[in-house]
Amino acid sequence: MRAAGAATIGHVAQIERIADDLVVIDVHYNHTPQVISAYLLLGERPALIESGPTSTVDTLLAGVREAGVDPRDLRAVAVTHIHLDHAGGAGTLARRFPQLEVYVHPAGAPHLIDPARLVASAGRLYGDALQRLFGDVAPVPEGQVKVLQDGESVLLGSRQLVALDTPGHANHHHAFWDPASADLFTGDVAGVALPGSRYVRAPTPPPQLDLRAWDRSLARLRALRPRRLLLTHFGPHTWVADLLAQLEARLQRNLQLVREGLAAGESEDAITGRLRAETLREIELRDGPGASARYELIMPVWQSVTGLIRYVHTSEQEESRAP
Repeated sequence: MRAAGAATIGHVAQIERIADDLVVIDVHYNHTPQVISAYLLLGERPALIESGPTSTVDTLLAGVREAGVDPRDLRAVAVTHIHLDHAGGAGTLARRFPQLEVYVHPAGAPHLIDPARLVASAGRLYGDALQRLFGDVAPVPEGQVKVLQDGESVLLGSRQLVALDTPGHANHHHAFWDPASADLFTGDVAGVALPGSRYVRAPTPPPQLDLRAWDRSLARLRALRPRRLLLTHFGPHTWVADLLAQLEARLQRNLQLVREGLAAGESEDAITGRLRAETLREIELRDGPGASARYELIMPVWQSVTGLIRYVHTSEQEESRAP
């Protein structure tokens, strides 16, 4: 993200203006650049898309100030979904700045107000690393939570954005569409594609993965004909058709690999090892040795395999109950 218009804090690029009214903020998750971004929308109603985790809130606010906005002037933060890397810091922001409205999918709102189940679920995945990676997760005061329905619009910065229900990665997922600019803020529904790479990782963690719903969401994104995809992991991408096609193919390939492993009686560790080896070859073929480390930080292979195994078992149970 070291491009024209980028500002620096210390030795690391932190913000980049990618339109007159739009700034990408690199929150340096786990002290690593270019794995989690938030978007600052400038204008009459300054707003953020994504809070990032609590562990990076201070870096986020430094980026807001570097962009020339007093955080006390922020009016809203919209989260694409409630996973901790996207919304874990929303409660801390809301409590620090009581003028903030926090926009969220209806299925995610209860978990922002009371994050106990969300934190417990994340704890089962991350174990002792949870606190170090994400920090404390504060509740968002109920009066500051604003539910957005599918197709509802909201003024963020100077842009009228449309919330799109886009399940698959999670059932509480929104993408935010700007019809005026054809910018599409995708959260995780368009996958993980990091700067300097042309590889797309399919983020398939438990517990709400639904690949059939994800297929429908990708069809919905394509129908919009977006000019630019604005990913949380990470930044803007204009190679829209190739990115979405690569994600779709990788979702299907990873599912196939997991199903084959389960059918052969392989352990979860063995399946993870096979997918990790395949992924490493693909990334390094495209991007060179060592390029996989940042992908592994934000979406580790073991977590994707865990989600896919759960999805396969759940799908089989649903099929067995079908008349």
